[in-house]
Amino acid sequence: MLPSPLSSQLLAAARGDIPADLVLRDGRVVNVFSGEIERADIAILGDRIAGVGPGYRGSEEIDLAGAYVGPGLIDAHVHVESSLCLPAQFAAAVVPRGVTTVVADPHEIANVAGAAGVRFMADAARGLPLRVILMAPSCVPATDMATAGAKLTAGDLQQLLSDGVVHGLAEVMNYPGVIAGDADVAAKTAAFRGRPIDGHAPAQVGRALNAYVAAGVGSDHECVTVEEAREKLSRGLYVLIREATNAHNLDALLPLVTPANDRRICFCTDDRQPADLLEQGSIDHMVRRAIEFGINPVTAFRMATLNSAEWFQLHDRGAIAPGRLADLMIFVDLAAPRARQVYVGGKPAAAFPDDTAIPDALTRSVNLDLERIDLRVPARSGRMRVIALRPDQLITDAVLVDPTIFEGHAIADPSRDLLKMAVIGRHAGNANRWGLGFVRGIGLTRGAIGGTVAHDHHNLVIIGCDDDSMRRVAGAIQRMGGGLCAAVGEQARALPLPVAGLMSDRPVREVRAMYGELLAFARELGSPLHDPFMAMSFLALEVIPSLKLTDRGLVDVDGFRLVDLFVD
Repeated sequence: MLPSPLSSQLLAAARGDIPADLVLRDGRVVNVFSGEIERADIAILGDRIAGVGPGYRGSEEIDLAGAYVGPGLIDAHVHVESSLCLPAQFAAAVVPRGVTTVVADPHEIANVAGAAGVRFMADAARGLPLRVILMAPSCVPATDMATAGAKLTAGDLQQLLSDGVVHGLAEVMNYPGVIAGDADVAAKTAAFRGRPIDGHAPAQVGRALNAYVAAGVGSDHECVTVEEAREKLSRGLYVLIREATNAHNLDALLPLVTPANDRRICFCTDDRQPADLLEQGSIDHMVRRAIEFGINPVTAFRMATLNSAEWFQLHDRGAIAPGRLADLMIFVDLAAPRARQVYVGGKPAAAFPDDTAIPDALTRSVNLDLERIDLRVPARSGRMRVIALRPDQLITDAVLVDPTIFEGHAIADPSRDLLKMAVIGRHAGNANRWGLGFVRGIGLTRGAIGGTVAHDHHNLVIIGCDDDSMRRVAGAIQRMGGGLCAAVGEQARALPLPVAGLMSDRPVREVRAMYGELLAFARELGSPLHDPFMAMSFLALEVIPSLKLTDRGLVDVDGFRLVDLFVD
């Protein structure tokens, strides 16, 4: 709530009794309430909009000469850590594009460092020209079929809420637990009753979906088909359409949008790497794609602003109206909006100070005991379960494959697009545990890739054509204290991620350049994927169907159980 003196001044400015601090004259306002483009002036006092309309005076006045003004864009669900950058550098990438608020789930760093990691992200985001609304990571660890670096109980999450660190409960990924009424999951949702509770329920329909919604979950961002999304809308969920680096759902789901349902649809990016943020964009990219598809521009803006604000109970933003935060995006082309100027709290968003203090504990998060790791896979039958990637999706298939056997061991066979995968414990409690499997779809023909970004437990994951290259990658990552690496023979490229093994301490454009070199090298090693490292990171996530690998072994996600690599 506004302090009373500012409320009095704001009302006086709204009445026109006193000059506003700033008046933006002759703008074409994208009115997400009326669905119209309104020619008007915008009066701003402090960080708020005082009024919209003619006749206002301001200490400063800027003639927009008919340029469009939209509300600052809202990313309805994002993991800042997936940008591989600290919050200040993430802000430097997205704010100039018109994104002024992000609803962030810090469960990546929470799976490494627990509540201390969540508090670090809150501290690192403070004072930025980007409003970072943190949600409480609901599943740390995601399940008991992987080993994370920490555990957050309902009491831990309640404390974060009481301390004002978090706003709601982030994606409840343990959907089998929700549906079955698991006591621990129920305690977490109960602690956030009356607050936004985000969902994660891939492929859940029918009675399972009914139970998931009945538990109090209010949204979902895992839809991949119009049919799935339509059913989730009809059961009361907000549908957050996702366009990430490795999960491209926007084009498939835009046919879902109609005048009857568009008020329950939001946009989110979930996980997006630096090159995509800097070159394609963030939520602004989704708005442009929606308009190009044929959706009314005001509707596209509404899904990127007001809808998200209403779902997350952020009623002080999401529209250009009296009393709302003066978070604005100015642009010239309604058919392809690109920010020319961005205001956050009535001030031009230009400086992105980055003086983040990084606790020592976050730079010592990679604990590997590579001498104990045995990458050999004794062949125990003539059939084995293999993870098969789906293009541009997080969902994988489980396929049965005849192993390639050499001297009694199942080995990688690049000629069959059959690569070995290892998930090696890197936390204090699981440094001697590892899981082994095989994967199709990464496409390497030589060498190996690996990294400490492995959703959600963030152990070390490596995929390779031979054991020597896999060990070389592991050693390089151990030496740099976390990061991404590709290697073959004596050649190697790497991106150090010293902050929790997840984020760089360098500027976003430097990270983008180093990552670009790494991706180019991965392509030299044969991978045709847009981002094989992002794809690899999700092959260890045991809450997205159908087959995944963790440090505890292969996970049949549909059956929610560990299974043997080999089939009798």
